[in-house]
Amino acid sequence: MYNASVRRAGVSLAAVTVLVGVTACQNGSDKAEGTERDAGRRAATRALTAAYEKTAAAKSAKVTMTMSAPATMPDGGDTKMSGVMGWDPFVMDVTMSEKPAEKSAGGAEKTHMIWIDDTVYMDMGERPAEFDGKKWGKFDLGAAVGQTGDAQLMKQMTAGLEDMNQDPAQQLGMFLNSPDIKHLGTGKINGQRAERYKGSLTAEEGLKTNKSVKALTPREREALLANIKKAGIKGYDYDVWVNGDDYPVKMDVKIKTPQGTITTTASFSDYGAKASVQAPPADDTVDLFKMLKELTNQKK
Repeated sequence: MYNASVRRAGVSLAAVTVLVGVTACQNGSDKAEGTERDAGRRAATRALTAAYEKTAAAKSAKVTMTMSAPATMPDGGDTKMSGVMGWDPFVMDVTMSEKPAEKSAGGAEKTHMIWIDDTVYMDMGERPAEFDGKKWGKFDLGAAVGQTGDAQLMKQMTAGLEDMNQDPAQQLGMFLNSPDIKHLGTGKINGQRAERYKGSLTAEEGLKTNKSVKALTPREREALLANIKKAGIKGYDYDVWVNGDDYPVKMDVKIKTPQGTITTTASFSDYGAKASVQAPPADDTVDLFKMLKELTNQKK
């Protein structure tokens, strides 16, 4: 349950901002249509820029997210997450529930996760004996980066957690780099009147704008891009709804893969509310990075 929850959590947030997809390019033969389209994109960009600035200043929000992955994928099924998120600095306190695709009946498994001070804590629930009977397991991401030079080992142990700290302001920052942003009109979302915007990013464009890969070397970025393309990703499209207060209230993402489409929907509310996130008691926490590293070394 622990490994699956961490992995699925990483995938679900990364799905909102992961560096994959193709740009839906449009070539207009009529110059007037092209000028009108450019003007529309500029207006949409201005609106999204205002939303980005407002969201960045808010520094916190409540979040509810649902991700559905095809049954043909290793982690196929549905993952739901709800709680509070803060940024600058990044913190998170959420409850996740996941229902694997092969599980047709019964309730979803739930996990409580806290992220604070660059450390991720997972509630292990049953106080397993192999973890000294402690309730919480932790990954100190900062320490992990400094303790291992093995990128593959680090990736296995963190299961994509380094990609989870993607707040809505950062997401909007990425969206603003889309070359085909469009305003699709006005509608009602989550009881609020909101403007809808659509766009897409290629893998190359995403790599240029995602700060989570800034620390990678050029060779590592090339390898990451090659792996994304090797995975056969066919498309990455998103919809963003911005309310009258210039806050994004909903973000939808669809990523097309050879195994099917991964669909993620995130809703945000209560911008600016204090994100009171506390780390679990130290005496009830076990260092999972240390334990998994020791286990990996034993298998060598």
